Amino acid sequence: MELLDPTLVAELLALGICAGFLAGLFGIGGGMLMVPFMTIILSHRGVEASMAVKMAIATSMATILFTSLSSVRAHHQRGAVRWPIVRGMAPGIVLGGLLAGGGAFALLKGQALAVVFGLFVSVSATQMLSGRKPAASRQMPGWGGQAAAGTGIGFLSGLVGAGGGFVSVPFMTWCNVPIHNAVATSSALGVPVALASTLGYLIGGRNLAPALPGAFGYLFLPALVVIAMASVAMAPLGARAAHAMNVGQLKRAFAVLLYGLAAYMLYKAWAG
Repeated sequence: MELLDPTLVAELLALGICAGFLAGLFGIGGGMLMVPFMTIILSHRGVEASMAVKMAIATSMATILFTSLSSVRAHHQRGAVRWPIVRGMAPGIVLGGLLAGGGAFALLKGQALAVVFGLFVSVSATQMLSGRKPAASRQMPGWGGQAAAGTGIGFLSGLVGAGGGFVSVPFMTWCNVPIHNAVATSSALGVPVALASTLGYLIGGRNLAPALPGAFGYLFLPALVVIAMASVAMAPLGARAAHAMNVGQLKRAFAVLLYGLAAYMLYKAWAG
């Protein structure tokens, strides 16, 4: 297979465009979309099913670093990012991402990772659709609570290759952070998630033989380059669209997207 055949380039560009727009729109880093579709792309090119899931997760997370930087810039310009929350959760997120990417990720089978992905995304979608309003007195926890929450978010994100928005957005709205601020802040949290997890993947996969030309351990470098370029260009447009939507529309759209992708990954785990 050529390193970048025209069909592969077209598939990766389309994926990057969609992922970048959704990253800005939902603050999810785009990983929720990229992992299922990257799994399909890699499987069709002969990568063994379990390895395809792992490569899709790791490559998705690496692209999130670039997408999140573009997305958070757009949200910051609108004054929507809650930077004290970012500072409180970032240390835990880095720890959780390193633990997942450098340890648990290499030990778990691809099917198990697909199940984890599907279940946690489904829970997040259900929480967003429940319509139950949080107690008016509930606020974000103090530094220790935010660090603990960040560790859990970073660990889960590292396992499933997502920027953390599928957990951090529901968590922040549960703590009475307005949805638009939660989406914007989640975009900022995607940067330390991606940095820590990608470093962990590089450590954990450093001795693996390339599954495809251009692969380095769990990372598929051609996909990283093409998707990052397209997603960075589209993330600001998604951020602009997010601020034009009302809260109800944003929550419903977020939940529908998560349900669909969770169903696919659970099917992939069952079929495998």
